[in-house]
Amino acid sequence: MIVNKQLVTITDVYHIKQIQKAYFCNLFLKQLMKAINFSRVDKAKFFRTLNKRVNSYFKENNIKRTGNWKLYTKAIVMFSLFLVPFILILTVSMPQWLMALLMVVTGIGMAGVGMNVMHDSNHESFSSKKWVNKLMGSSIYILAGNVYNWKVQHNVLHHTFTNVKDHDEDIDAGRIIRFSQHDKWFPVHKFQKYYSIFLYGLLTINWAITTDIKQMRNYLKRKLSYGKFPNPKVEWTKLIISKIVYYALWIVLPLLVLDIAWWKVLIGFFVMHYTAGMILSLVFQLAHIVPKTTMPVPDKEGNLEHTWAVHQLYTTSNFAPSNWIVNFYTGGLNHQVEHHIFPHISHVQYQKLAKIVKDTAKEFNLPYNEYETTRRAIIEHFKHLGSLGKQPELA
Repeated sequence: MIVNKQLVTITDVYHIKQIQKAYFCNLFLKQLMKAINFSRVDKAKFFRTLNKRVNSYFKENNIKRTGNWKLYTKAIVMFSLFLVPFILILTVSMPQWLMALLMVVTGIGMAGVGMNVMHDSNHESFSSKKWVNKLMGSSIYILAGNVYNWKVQHNVLHHTFTNVKDHDEDIDAGRIIRFSQHDKWFPVHKFQKYYSIFLYGLLTINWAITTDIKQMRNYLKRKLSYGKFPNPKVEWTKLIISKIVYYALWIVLPLLVLDIAWWKVLIGFFVMHYTAGMILSLVFQLAHIVPKTTMPVPDKEGNLEHTWAVHQLYTTSNFAPSNWIVNFYTGGLNHQVEHHIFPHISHVQYQKLAKIVKDTAKEFNLPYNEYETTRRAIIEHFKHLGSLGKQPELA
């Protein structure tokens, strides 16, 4: 992983051939970002022990770290859930209420493709073949996203500085929602546990309209990248063309084919995105914004308390680990602990790895955060938002 040397230094913590590269690094942005350093002292050798055990598991069972037939089958299911309802709307005469319902299904499929296919592919764990990962990772374009932006925001920033204010953009909701006790408090936050759920659904439609443009301008200016720094002109061209094609597919095509008012087409578009955004936002919040996770703050020198791997244990949480439907649909993102420590291992392996990680964490007296059910995780998340919404001196 290479980022412009003048701005960012990324140092791999561990190498397992081509499979696992940590996003653990000292990332400093001159004039933009204060240096952040993870501790390099792991006296108990937690990660070395865990890594050895995980390596042994794959070797002894002769299992690949990347996707298998289960993942490829899921990819077919998710793409079908995403595209078939839309095709039916365009080709089969039906009442408009059914069209709206099918757009909800399309949104469910959209989130499913994002979590199961796009996510693994852009972590290079969908397949052992680079071209397959690149192809399937490009599915983000039909989800209204952008590969370059996603890899910087997710692979570089989120996976390195998980839950660190001003570095992990996933916990930055501006002034409208206070996700961290380190964020400035505003009176409106007293009600955030009530209104936040309605804002969660806007996630992917923001990608489609504004987020990609803002992120690309910001990341290219800071010369951030996951891998070799790209040609800015090429990236802007990709972004513009992909947006034109995207809007042509999801808005212009229905307007040309369907005999319904233009505003109804826009409502269908919104329904699809709102459904997908709600699902994706909730999955993220349950994995990081719950009472059990922490929001570490570096000291005056920019040093964090823990090593990168231990930091992930404190800042991530699993939910519904034994629920097969949740495991199947969320692409293993309910096993967030395993995903953050081993992002280059496909999610189809996480359920087996969970016992190894949990036992090792317990052995080293380290946290292993999890909620047994999705319901409990949701309740705890909104309770947590309520606590964060209280005026600090009164909390």
